[in-house]
Amino acid sequence: MHLPIAQAQELLTKSTKPFIELFQHGTLTVELYKPDRIDHQQAHDRDEVYIIVSGTGTFKNGDQLITFVPHDFLFVAAGVDHRFIDFTDDFYTWVLFYGPIGGE
Repeated sequence: MHLPIAQAQELLTKSTKPFIELFQHGTLTVELYKPDRIDHQQAHDRDEVYIIVSGTGTFKNGDQLITFVPHDFLFVAAGVDHRFIDFTDDFYTWVLFYGPIGGE
């Protein structure tokens, strides 16, 4: 599977949601995510990885606040409250969900 970021971004522009599921295999689900000014997501029931495509900002992961830049890797365990805050308009991130409900 090969999906260039430009193609994924174009597909996302056609979605009415701030994310689009692009690939699934076994327990792995890959999405592209671009919230509009405010990240409204809530804790998820599976472990999750973000790989920042573009943009900068702050990421709340439980009690931690983390500054992020393009190409950063962020991990969130299942059930942990998290969200992107104070992010730039050009922010995009890959999202990878994997493993069983409840996390590994």
